[in-house]
Amino acid sequence: MTTDAVGAAPEPPPHAPPLTEKGLRGDSVGLLATVALGLASVAPAYSIAITLGLVTLVVGDLAPAALLLGFVPILLTAFAFRELNREMPDCGTTFVWNTRVFGPAFGWLAGGWTVLCATVIAMTALAQVGASALLGFLGLDAAAGSTPAVTAVAVLLLALAVAVAYRGIQLAAHVQYAMLGLQLVALLAFGVTALARDGAASPSLSWLDPFGFDSFASFSEAVLLCLFIYWGWDALITFNEETVDSARTPGRAAVTSTLILLVTYLFTAFAAVSFAGTGSSGLGLGNEETAADVLTGLAPAVLGDGLASLVQLAIGVSAVGALLTCTVSTPRATLSMSAHGALPAAFGRIHPRFRTPAFGTVFFGAAAAVVLTLLTLVSADFLGDAVLSVGLLIAFYYGVTGLACAWHFRGHLRRSPRDLLVKGVMPATGGLMMLAAFLRSAYDMLDPAYGYTSLGGVGGVFLLGVGSLALGAVVMLLIRSRHARFFHHGRTSVVTLPATEN
Repeated sequence: MTTDAVGAAPEPPPHAPPLTEKGLRGDSVGLLATVALGLASVAPAYSIAITLGLVTLVVGDLAPAALLLGFVPILLTAFAFRELNREMPDCGTTFVWNTRVFGPAFGWLAGGWTVLCATVIAMTALAQVGASALLGFLGLDAAAGSTPAVTAVAVLLLALAVAVAYRGIQLAAHVQYAMLGLQLVALLAFGVTALARDGAASPSLSWLDPFGFDSFASFSEAVLLCLFIYWGWDALITFNEETVDSARTPGRAAVTSTLILLVTYLFTAFAAVSFAGTGSSGLGLGNEETAADVLTGLAPAVLGDGLASLVQLAIGVSAVGALLTCTVSTPRATLSMSAHGALPAAFGRIHPRFRTPAFGTVFFGAAAAVVLTLLTLVSADFLGDAVLSVGLLIAFYYGVTGLACAWHFRGHLRRSPRDLLVKGVMPATGGLMMLAAFLRSAYDMLDPAYGYTSLGGVGGVFLLGVGSLALGAVVMLLIRSRHARFFHHGRTSVVTLPATEN
């Protein structure tokens, strides 16, 4: 194995956690820390703040129902990740699993490249949102409205995230405890106070009615919006080689984190609808002028001006927390790809002291900074479309992974009702739902009016999303000869760790 290009590791101190075959430090984090990392990667305060108003514009007070229905394919996919991780606990996750099931080319493109593209684009958005929110919290409104100032602070946040991620997963987990705690406290305070305010309507179970939608178009649009606010929890699976009981802890954490997200989102949605209603003016959630961030708009009326800043801070911290988890998880995916011979050896370099993928951590932080700067220089609208295109990439690799689980375990499905349900029916159903969302999203994004830009009568979001997949196919063809061993024998070689040929 040649993944550690920095030389032999020093002797670990007595009672130090064992090193994994890729050089990471095993047994570093337990279930609670893994759940915290998974929750933080979703940016719950930020996600619900920017999505709830948009969903309400489409379906009114059925927003909680849309949140619930959007959660179904996410939960089914989480079970697919759990079962595959039990069988193949590798920090490469979707790359390894899809390579094993569908072959090296599909594994590289769908399980590797697609995830990396989605994450880098998301990192640019998270850094920008975090910078803008934190500047606003500090009262620097002029700077918060200045694109150069926000971009500069966003690059500094990326550098800070790299510095923390570089030093190890334990430090990142401890930082996430504080940031996640602030988010959950802020959302809890907002929800409890909103429900207790005079004039707040009593929550109604009819808001959860899955058959109350006016049309299939409104139903699908709202569910698609909700589908993607759960994205990111799967980042915790990339820490599987560093967790206690790597075959089980990440899977349990995946299911646990998604359930916590559902409860948090539903509670916040019920509280906001009860307090503000779904009207199209004033504080109403259907007001187009405030739909892009309803929590910031409602917080002063709910909590008062003093405590309202807590919500704004929580949204900024939420984005920064997700940025940190992306910075920690992404280099572990490329570490695995390098270890299995699918990427250059540089991505397999492990820091001799911190036992982190040093080169990959710095590389992806720099890549996100460059992408953010270039897209900002081109157009703020172009950056907005790039962020929207992430939805296509998410639905694609989630859907493929769900089907990979069902196909991989096809020989187990007659062993017991539990295996049939958890390893077959649920993952396959979730995968088909995700791929249906992918196709529906792609169809909607063809419309030049979708998003902010268009080219030749085709929506810019579609071009960026599908273009990312097409670019991945081109890159794969270019590097195929360089990594011939993987592309010829990857389906079987990912079972063990081969020497990397570069």
